[in-house]
Amino acid sequence: MGLINDELAEVRKMCEHVVPGSKLVTCVPAMVRIEIRKTDFKQLAACFQFPADYPRSVILLELKSKTLSDKLLAGLVKLCEAEAKKLIGKPQLLALAKFVSRFLDENPLSCCSAELSRVRQLLADSDELKLKQKVSTVSLSLRSGEYQYRAHLLVPGDYPLQRVTVEERWSNLPATLCRWLTGQATEIARRCVEPPLRPPRNAPPFQPQPSLEPVVAFLVEDFKRFPTDLCQHCKKVALPADPADVVEDGGADLHVERVYCGHLYHFGCLVQYMKTPPFDGGKKCELCGKRIFHEKYKVSPQLAEARWAQEQARERELGEVIDFLQ
Repeated sequence: MGLINDELAEVRKMCEHVVPGSKLVTCVPAMVRIEIRKTDFKQLAACFQFPADYPRSVILLELKSKTLSDKLLAGLVKLCEAEAKKLIGKPQLLALAKFVSRFLDENPLSCCSAELSRVRQLLADSDELKLKQKVSTVSLSLRSGEYQYRAHLLVPGDYPLQRVTVEERWSNLPATLCRWLTGQATEIARRCVEPPLRPPRNAPPFQPQPSLEPVVAFLVEDFKRFPTDLCQHCKKVALPADPADVVEDGGADLHVERVYCGHLYHFGCLVQYMKTPPFDGGKKCELCGKRIFHEKYKVSPQLAEARWAQEQARERELGEVIDFLQ
């Protein structure tokens, strides 16, 4: 026990000085407990026990955490056991505590490891998810047919109290759809961490929620449907099969517009539909029945009907002139 007692004395003296973010809770031959905290959501307790033939065998380690996933902790224990095997015959406790602390520093995405495991299940074989621990970034690459969307999701140091930041890197979708995807993903992330301006009456106190999984789930679902969505007026696939044929001219008939309910229309089809009666109660989406709102069509039903009547009158007048000349 002499070697163990010497090691315990060194741990009591040095632990909180050489292991960043650590707090020594228990330090007796039966068990040593060291709590390591980096943020509110990136903290754990390391419990060490000495086997009978220590240090000729690996010290026993158990990791506990209320915020980090069990899968992450199990993987970290295996890494520690491999590190401890290099120290057979030498003091291991303080070295392993340093190793755990360094792991948390070098793996900032550990605070969302459970979310990342679930996110991977949402992806198809053609999709890709890469973790960049040094810059705390998740790189997402989605593919549907010939269309692609790539984005970086930056996870802040105080995640999940703060939201992930969504940065579009590249896409061959129409620019309007790309802006909407990125903008809506950013809004979803914001709602996860910021309380509503007008919360419902008797609503419980707002609590920030992790934003990475909701953002990725939204991007996957909405991006995947765009290449096969129909124009709700002509019932043809809205986007061309080849992204090179995408029409970016906002005034062209085949330019794709997304109305506020989320459905797609060709610009020419939308213009035709919006200018055709009935107008009473406003025009409604031909698929979901929700009122169509679009920034290009801020016209009241009364004005739309008056314009239509005027256009019909002009066509009748032209028809009468043609008949007279014939």
